[in-house]
Amino acid sequence: MEHARLFIAIGLSLLVFIGWNFLFVDKQKEKLPQQAIQAEQQPDKTSGITEKQKIPKETTPLKTTPPLKEFASEPIKPSRTITVNLPFYTAQISEKGAVFKSFVLNKYRQTIDTNSPLLDMINPDLSQGTVRIGFAGNSLQGIDDAIFSTNLEKDSVDIKNKAKEISFSWTSPKGVVVEKTYLFSPETYIISLDVTIKNGSDQTIKDHLTLSLLKTTPDSVSRYGFEGPSALINNKLKQVKIKKIKKKDVYPGKLTWIAVQDRYFMSAIVPNEAVDASMHLGLNEDKILKNTYVEPEQVIHPDGQHVFKYKLFFGPKSMTVLKSVDYDLIKAVHFGFFDVLAKPCVWIMNFIYNFIPNYGVAIIILTIFTKILLWPLGNKSYKSMAAMKKIQPLMADIKEKYKGDKKKMNEEMMGLYKTYKVNPLGGCLPMVVQIPVFFALYRMLYEAIELRHAPFFWWITDLAAPDRLFRFDFSIPFMEAPYGVPVLTIIMGATMFIQQKMSPPAGDPTQAKMMMMMPIVFTVIFINFSSGLVLYWLVNNIISVAQQYYITKKNA
Repeated sequence: MEHARLFIAIGLSLLVFIGWNFLFVDKQKEKLPQQAIQAEQQPDKTSGITEKQKIPKETTPLKTTPPLKEFASEPIKPSRTITVNLPFYTAQISEKGAVFKSFVLNKYRQTIDTNSPLLDMINPDLSQGTVRIGFAGNSLQGIDDAIFSTNLEKDSVDIKNKAKEISFSWTSPKGVVVEKTYLFSPETYIISLDVTIKNGSDQTIKDHLTLSLLKTTPDSVSRYGFEGPSALINNKLKQVKIKKIKKKDVYPGKLTWIAVQDRYFMSAIVPNEAVDASMHLGLNEDKILKNTYVEPEQVIHPDGQHVFKYKLFFGPKSMTVLKSVDYDLIKAVHFGFFDVLAKPCVWIMNFIYNFIPNYGVAIIILTIFTKILLWPLGNKSYKSMAAMKKIQPLMADIKEKYKGDKKKMNEEMMGLYKTYKVNPLGGCLPMVVQIPVFFALYRMLYEAIELRHAPFFWWITDLAAPDRLFRFDFSIPFMEAPYGVPVLTIIMGATMFIQQKMSPPAGDPTQAKMMMMMPIVFTVIFINFSSGLVLYWLVNNIISVAQQYYITKKNA
């Protein structure tokens, strides 16, 4: 029993240091059904569908026999870029592929600097653009390099009061017409997209239309939150780590949407109806991620046509925003193993912010609210700790008397606990109970876009970043850039030291030294955590110290 506190303390350190690498990873595995390999498919180094990936075996690509009727190829013309200005964003669409080349969010900046450029969700290095269409069986040749024509005369359009359609059209050499019609609405991040295939050739098209999201990936991906491709398959969220794409790149099922996410933002494709389709993933040597929605096979006879309807989302991973646009996109926000605890914390924090517009204050109030809920358990635990402190001399006598007989010593200790009604593990309960809350709040405070660039006071100008007072040009051991004095973290470590001094000392001198090292270990770990999380832990410690002091004095 006397080792229990040591074991729990060591376990807590390990959990805080590496625990989320295990807990925050989606452990659900899915079996990949057997599908035939499409041999005639041509590989594309940026494609999400390669020769190794599987297409349903009934797929038959458009035959390449010479058509009866030839269409004259349109002369090659330079492609224009159409700029669409709306209240929430400014989008640029290239006539080459009718793809998005830029998507600037008007309410978010790249950095906390007030002069920082607005955030562009599409990296300028992504030359292919995003929202690209194609065919899995490669049945419509030339579409990858197609230059579409738009129905706009000007290169720029402002959409302020009512929705507006912008159409792009391309005719293949064989007479197949492809139209991409975007419907932009000024009051939402949602964009409607209709893809119309008009078969003007003399051959039947029997293939799978594909619609792809592309994104450049960073050199390093955070271990603490999810970044990468995801989908809602069979009404279950599937998040695929970028490093695992090579192991499995096809995910079939009833797809509600597919997406590409980073820490705070996401782009998504939502088909008009959730049907049995598949998500195909690709990552080329240039670190360009491609998430492709592969439609069920569609047969379009000569002179026939088919319209594929989608909704697109480019915007923040805000629970409020995603809930307002619906389409189950809110399920893309997932805070790991303790998501069920984290999401209510977001709602409570935002509710408080509506009355007190400072997220630092909201975190403090949320912490107080959490402590109130755990108050009865804390009282019971601190009473147990106070009782343990009282019987320390009796415990020392038993250890001295029976130091040569471990079995007898343990029996006498258990009798002592029973006589004085002391639970030796009771003092550890508050910290154990806080573990789920800690992990839930860690993920929430790390990924909640509300805290991005949210100031608290003085030097804490971004609750999503580590606190740094002053800035140094030289590196500091264990500290990630930027380098500076982590004042809030140091104060938090001091409160942990005070709380440790108030706890009953460990019987073994070695254990006692290790327990006193715990505040230092936690302080080193916390220097790279978001200041919002450090603020939570600091306020939690202060309240715990006050509660423990009160209970100890009361039971003295």
